[in-house]
Amino acid sequence: MKKTVFTTLVILVSALGFTANAQAQWFLDFENGLSVSGYNDVQIPRDTGTLFSLSEDLDIRSSYFFRIRAGYHWKSRHTLSVFAAPLTLKASGSVDKEILFFGTTFPANTPLEAGYKFNSYRLTYRYDFIRKPKWQVGIGLTAKIRDAYIEVDGGGQNAKKTNVGFVPLLNFRILWQFDKDWGLLLEADAAAAAQGRAEDVLLALRYSLNEKVHVRVGYRIIEGGADVEEVYNFALIHFFGAGITISF
Repeated sequence: MKKTVFTTLVILVSALGFTANAQAQWFLDFENGLSVSGYNDVQIPRDTGTLFSLSEDLDIRSSYFFRIRAGYHWKSRHTLSVFAAPLTLKASGSVDKEILFFGTTFPANTPLEAGYKFNSYRLTYRYDFIRKPKWQVGIGLTAKIRDAYIEVDGGGQNAKKTNVGFVPLLNFRILWQFDKDWGLLLEADAAAAAQGRAEDVLLALRYSLNEKVHVRVGYRIIEGGADVEEVYNFALIHFFGAGITISF
C-alpha cells in the first residue's frame, strides 16, 4: 500500500514538473532523529470500548524516525512536493483493569504488547507571497493520505484496528534569514474540524553550507486525532532531529 501511494505521488509530481517549467529547480529533503511519545489515548469503539493510554497505562518506547520529501520550485515562488513519513511506536506492560479493544477483551493485569503506526504520505503545493533576502513566507494546500493502525496483543489474543484515509491540510512556511548563513525556519501542515484535528509543526535553526545545500536541527511536534463513533484516539508525539535539503 505505502509503496503504491508514494510511487503514484512521485509520478504525479514528475509529470507536473516537466509541464510547468523546464527551468524548475528540483530538491530532495531528508530528516531523521528521535521520536518520543507524549499522550496517546485510545478508545475503540468510541461508545463501548475501554478508554486507556498507550503512554501512561503502558510503557511506550522512543523510536528512530525518518522523513523524506522530493519536489521542485519554479518561477521562484511556486513549490510542489511529495512526502513520505513512516512512523511506528511500540508499547508494553499491563493494566490493572479489563481492556475492551475493538471487540476483544483483555483481562486485567494481562501482559500486553501494543503497536501504533501512523504513516503519512502527502502532496503539497505552496506559493511564496513574500520572497525577500531576509524573509520568505508561503502558504498552500496539502493532500494527505494516512496509513495507520493500533494493535493490542496479549493473553493469546490479538486485536488490530486499521485505517487508511484522506485528509486535506493547510500548509505554511516562514523562513527568517537573520544572517548570511543562518536562518530560523517555521513550517507546518495543519487542519481542524468537528471530528478531529491534525498538526505537524517544525521549528528549526537552519545553516546554509552553500546555495544548494542547507542543514538544520530542530524540534517537531505532531498532535491530533479523531473523535468519531468508530474511533477515539488523540496522540502527541515529539521529534528531535536534523535534516538536510539539497537542490539540483
